[in-house]
Amino acid sequence: MRKFFQDIKADMKFKTAGPGQKLAEPPRERAPKEKPKAATPKSRQGPTDEAQMAAAAALARLEQKPKPWLPSSQDAIKSQVKKELMAEAAASERGLSTDHKGPVSAVEEETAGLSVSGVYFICPLTGATVRKDQKEAHIKEAILLHSSRDPVAASIMEIHTFNRDQEKVKLGVETIAKYLDNIHLHPEEEKYQKIKLQNKVFQERINCLEGTHEFFQAIGFEKEMLPVPGQEATEEYYVLKEEVLTKLEDLKDYKEQLLSCEPVKAQLDRQLCVFKPSPQAAQFELPHDFYNLTAEELKREQRLRTEAVEKASMLRTKAMREREEQREMRKYNYTLLRVRFPDGYILQGTFYAREPVAVLYWFVREALRDDWMPFELLAPGGVKLTDENLAFNECGLVPSALLTFTWDAAVMADIKASGEEQKGSPLKPELLSAVQILS
Repeated sequence: MRKFFQDIKADMKFKTAGPGQKLAEPPRERAPKEKPKAATPKSRQGPTDEAQMAAAAALARLEQKPKPWLPSSQDAIKSQVKKELMAEAAASERGLSTDHKGPVSAVEEETAGLSVSGVYFICPLTGATVRKDQKEAHIKEAILLHSSRDPVAASIMEIHTFNRDQEKVKLGVETIAKYLDNIHLHPEEEKYQKIKLQNKVFQERINCLEGTHEFFQAIGFEKEMLPVPGQEATEEYYVLKEEVLTKLEDLKDYKEQLLSCEPVKAQLDRQLCVFKPSPQAAQFELPHDFYNLTAEELKREQRLRTEAVEKASMLRTKAMREREEQREMRKYNYTLLRVRFPDGYILQGTFYAREPVAVLYWFVREALRDDWMPFELLAPGGVKLTDENLAFNECGLVPSALLTFTWDAAVMADIKASGEEQKGSPLKPELLSAVQILS
């Protein structure tokens, strides 16, 4: 079958010469050696225009795959943190292994019968997989542990990660950068080497941010009480140590790191699973993690659903329906999606409810043995997901859904006409080797 599609790509190449270029001639096949009483093979019909268009679309989609980004200074920091914290993480895990049996049994009991045990994230610093309600504490602990080894890098990550208001972070970081610029550009000016802590700008823009004091102390400032001119009182200042003035280029580097850093964010774990064919594929039991609601709010929603059945016969305006749809869309943060393949096998993954459909196409394509072949995904009811920019909650694919995988019809028609058949499952062998039973 791969040879068949190589013929498609070759035939496309002959028909897509640019302006002013000659069409390339198709490669001539070698004449078969004459054999006595050998039957002359029938020539196979070339791929149809529809198949060529489908193959071209698939190749174009592969070419649009995001390119890997070059490592930044923050990536280097994260890589260093990860290496340094792996030992702590392993040691911590060994320490917990003695009473591992109790907590796990409780978790297993809590998640028994659920389609997925919860929503999980991968920490970019340690590589550990943690539950949704533990991710912020885990990242914070990882950054604080790193402060003993690289206090500057750790404090920079604290500023960008521990403070939720990114506008305040931006303003505070720019103000600190201005302080460092003044020192670097005017090293002889003593006034730039002191920062009054009770200064209004410092209080409003810097003091309110977590991690800023750690940063100043890490780069060479220390707190001192200095006299107020003309008064007997004293005030607290950050004063730059003299030895730092001999390493002004370091201050410039710290400023660049501070300005270029981004918040450390955990990555959603897709929890990819492959299941054997099952009549229960469309049945979902989700944990509370998938809902943007508390347990009490969930009970209230269930009561409202019961009341909604009674009101279903009532006449509702378009505005009323739209408000209800918007409320329904905001109810879910995540969605559990399953894709059923022609052989019955099921691919499952966890996604953000507001991610675009294109993410699901890439998720499925990465699982395919022939990842360049064109395919389609059908939502419940047989509706094709053609607009890949729409979010899952806009398509009604929340908080869970079972979709159907189909190969492109034109391509499959050509395969059938050629007498070739697709053998085996379309999924990668390594995924099939870990197949599970859907309970």
